[in-house]
Amino acid sequence: MISRRTAICLAVIGLSTAASTGSVSAADYPTRPVKWVVGYPPGGATDIIARLIGQRLSERLGQQFVIENKPGAGNNIATESVINAEPDGYTVLLVNPANYINASLYANLKFNLVRDIAPVAAFNRVPNVMTVNKDVPAKTVAEFIAYVKANPGKVNMASSGNGTSVHLSGEMFMAMSGAKMQHVPYRGAAPAITDLLGGQVQVIFDNMPSIIQHVRGGAVRALAVTSTAKSPLLPDVPPLADTVPGYEATALFGMGAPKNTPKEIIAKLNKEINEILAEPGIKAKLTDLGGEPLIGTPEAFGAMIAAETDKWRKVIEEAKVEKVQ
Repeated sequence: MISRRTAICLAVIGLSTAASTGSVSAADYPTRPVKWVVGYPPGGATDIIARLIGQRLSERLGQQFVIENKPGAGNNIATESVINAEPDGYTVLLVNPANYINASLYANLKFNLVRDIAPVAAFNRVPNVMTVNKDVPAKTVAEFIAYVKANPGKVNMASSGNGTSVHLSGEMFMAMSGAKMQHVPYRGAAPAITDLLGGQVQVIFDNMPSIIQHVRGGAVRALAVTSTAKSPLLPDVPPLADTVPGYEATALFGMGAPKNTPKEIIAKLNKEINEILAEPGIKAKLTDLGGEPLIGTPEAFGAMIAAETDKWRKVIEEAKVEKVQ
């Protein structure tokens, strides 16, 4: 039988060993492949961002960051799978605009993104583009607002679906400008753009990657970008906020992990991602996708997530968007 003093000493040694093992584990991370869950099919802009950064993480850290595409339920299946995963750093999430919007759009979510996801790092912000059919006479945002008000009930606003960032960017514009339009939701951007080109709808606030080729080709006219500053991809197109002060609607992307993921692992991922974002080649590719890199702390990304969630909640409430049950 050992003495009480000896038992206490052994316990202390055990705790020290455990702490040491934990710190070594964080220092050696990752020791096996990391699953990176993306809530969309392969090939879209969201998937491309994950694969771009995932490839560099794999090369720098010596373990594969394996993209697992898990579409469905407006991105919620992917998000819930990560939230319920072991918080060990081996399952992470591609955080995207659907996450912020869904927090208010879906009535019965089984999770709370702000509470249940540990922010790791932001990647970039991508603006939408306020784009009109060429037959619309307005050449500026101010002229378009006047045109809508002079033609009540006659201007149709397309979107890639109810509750998408494309839809809600338009709702925010209507609320802040007083220009009321008819919302026409489509099942994706492609059919919406087809009808914009054909004149069945007059305007769309589409994501930069899917609309920019049509703008550059002259098939449609860009009136504004939805960021607060000009986009280097469309340098001659002004920010919508120049005409509607305070307007901002960008797509914020980043990485999240299950809450309670060790802070040392989050810090290591954040450091690696920030260094990747600073690489000229990665910066150029992200800019080509619509937004320059955002380099910052996990806490800064967490504050962005909270702000985006609150912003879209207000838009959904003000626009009286029907909740998904």
